[in-house]
Amino acid sequence: MAKKNQIHKFEAALLRPAKTGDNDSWAFVVLPKKISENLPRRGRTTVEGKIHGHPFQATLEPDGQLSHWLKIDENLQKAACLDIGEIVTFEIFSMEKEPEPEVPLDLQEALSTVPEAHKVWNKTTTIARIDWIHWIESAKQSRTRTKRINDACAMLSEGKKRVCCFDPSGYYSKAFKAPEAAVVVTQ
Repeated sequence: MAKKNQIHKFEAALLRPAKTGDNDSWAFVVLPKKISENLPRRGRTTVEGKIHGHPFQATLEPDGQLSHWLKIDENLQKAACLDIGEIVTFEIFSMEKEPEPEVPLDLQEALSTVPEAHKVWNKTTTIARIDWIHWIESAKQSRTRTKRINDACAMLSEGKKRVCCFDPSGYYSKAFKAPEAAVVVTQ
């Protein structure tokens, strides 16, 4: 477990994903395992820090290998003057309190139609809500996502505050991984 406000410093290569899945131009880094081991959780966790001295806040994603990866959007790349393939210096620390997650619209709509589920949702912890959302968003197909939303409403209606049988690190289920890196040709 990380000490409060402990700053973790590391260097990592800025990678381009082989597939972005959209028209965005983003990059990523995989955190060294020794850094991830000192974070408060193996699942999604929010950090603040600096990239080459430029401040940022981001949610780290689990890589399924007991570490995390960080998506760096185009705006942050430009602001911190980062280039793909560059070795980048990071300073990160866990936030004192995990921020409330943004609830996907389809989940909001489903919860609004099931008052008992909505009531229990509001009584869960921030971390539990992050895990519920992560479980729903990790569905690979829209049909699976819809089923998970319906199942979430049913479980919450029964008073279950945490999603059962979900490994937020992806390690045991191999459900999560860092993006595959594109081969970068240097000249």
